[in-house]
Amino acid sequence: MHLLAALTSIGALAALVLLSTRVTDAGLTDLSKAAPGVLVDLRYATADNFFRQKFYTDTRALLRPDTAKKLAAAQKEFKERGLKLKIWDAWRPLRVQREMWKVKPDANYVADPARGSRHNRGAAVDVTLVDNNGQELDMGNGFDDFSPRAHLDAAGLTDAAQKNRKLLRDVMERHGFKPLRTEWWHYDDADWEKYGLLE
Repeated sequence: MHLLAALTSIGALAALVLLSTRVTDAGLTDLSKAAPGVLVDLRYATADNFFRQKFYTDTRALLRPDTAKKLAAAQKEFKERGLKLKIWDAWRPLRVQREMWKVKPDANYVADPARGSRHNRGAAVDVTLVDNNGQELDMGNGFDDFSPRAHLDAAGLTDAAQKNRKLLRDVMERHGFKPLRTEWWHYDDADWEKYGLLE
């Protein structure tokens, strides 16, 4: 049993090394290094998400280098305001997109894997704002809440939620990101089209 456990451990380590090599070769960068101060809470590395299942084994938030630089610039501005960005999702392997599509084949919320998403290109992030204590700001509803309240033009939000959403959008747009109409937390790098899909 000890030998089996050791072999299993070695296999897992080899897989992680292989994944790291592929990520490096693909030109992705780790946000914890590229954008210090950004908090990372990858929901798809846990079962705490809409799908109620774990999709990721790697808990790093990875992005294209230029996209990461834009996010670092946005984080810098938020820091000056006493706030931080929290990342819920960044690069998403195409294989994961296929699994998500099986559960919710609705292009309003999950990109068709036949075309791929901006996440699959390492050029999109799912984000929110937190204060210096790590407390999330009121945005009207939570991550992965696929309802009309997630839309940018949602009605019935509190003044605080509207203000916080506007702040997030204004700063992200100022640093080269575009919002998604149906998800207040989703932002695409405006230059996403120059990047290919990553498995």
